[in-house]
Amino acid sequence: MEIFRHKSFKKQYKKLPEKIKIKFKERIHIFLNNPYDPALNNHALSGDLKKYRSINITGDIRAWYEPHKEKIVFIKIGSHSELHG
Repeated sequence: MEIFRHKSFKKQYKKLPEKIKIKFKERIHIFLNNPYDPALNNHALSGDLKKYRSINITGDIRAWYEPHKEKIVFIKIGSHSELHG
C-alpha cells in the first residue's frame, strides 16, 4: 500500500507542532501494519464526506484520508473542530 499526501494535507501538516508531526509518523507506522488497529479509531465519515475515513493522531488531532485499492491519500489533518468547522 502506498501513502500519498494531498497538497492541502501538506499545507496543514507544515503548520503543526513538531510533537504532532512525530505522533503522525508513529500512527502511520501502526496504520501500515494494521489500518484498523483500535488505537487509530479508524472510522468512516458521513454525509458529503462519506468517501473519506478518519484516524486519530492524538486526543483531538485527526487525519482524513481517501482509500483506494492500492493507495491511501491523506487529504486533511487538524483538530476535530478545524476539520468539521
